[in-house]
Amino acid sequence: MRENKLKTLWKNGGVAVNGWLGIPSSASAESMARCGWDSVVVDMQHGLVDYTDAVPMLQAISQTEATPMVRVPWNMPDIIMKSLDAGAYGIVCPMINTPAECEEFIQNCRYAPRGRRSFGPIRAVMYGGSDYWKYANETILTIAMIETQQALDNLDAILKVPGLDSIYVGPSDLGLSLGFQPGPDPTTPKVAEAIKFIVDTAKQHKIPAGIHCAAPAWAREMIGLGYQLVTLGNDNSLMMGAARAAIAATREGAAAPAQKPGSLY
Repeated sequence: MRENKLKTLWKNGGVAVNGWLGIPSSASAESMARCGWDSVVVDMQHGLVDYTDAVPMLQAISQTEATPMVRVPWNMPDIIMKSLDAGAYGIVCPMINTPAECEEFIQNCRYAPRGRRSFGPIRAVMYGGSDYWKYANETILTIAMIETQQALDNLDAILKVPGLDSIYVGPSDLGLSLGFQPGPDPTTPKVAEAIKFIVDTAKQHKIPAGIHCAAPAWAREMIGLGYQLVTLGNDNSLMMGAARAAIAATREGAAAPAQKPGSLY
């Protein structure tokens, strides 16, 4: 079976820089995937992407060295299994708040006897190889999103669920849950403390943690805290930022206007 390079990177103690796709286009997916990301997530939750969009986007990513992953809309077996059958090498699942929800997520991603994933890897076998069935359980990454007060309260128990490969912080929902305004790269002390608590607890369990970022400087700060996957905005926000900068530079060298980040995950 094809190596999961993101899993190998983490095993060796490395840090992944992750791309994020919300525009439903295989052309833009291919362009983004060729930029040098370690992994790329197709966002079916808050992106404009449906399953029929996601399949050609995964095909486009698969032509590059980036590990293809999908953020599913919810912890539902149908879309998780279809995303895996389409060739996703990792599933990012939102709103995992309890050990029971985490266990259900793991089961949705794993073949028997560990889980309840139904067999039918129609495209996954083309990407992963003819022995996909044999090694899928140990190759596919399960990534649970930690983004509520309830998840913080249950974090230690969630991290103990067998088969969980990683956790991922959604700063906006985390901020909302803690009673603050949603937004990227939060500096509110209580939210910042929660972000540090999450990565510190994950390190105790030897499980890599990831987080959504807007600015590279904040991403570097998160790497300094111990996060092993940092996402930089998304395709839409990066395109808009580059366009604004080019327009401002053309208009008599004016400074680029302040950009409102397009990614609030």
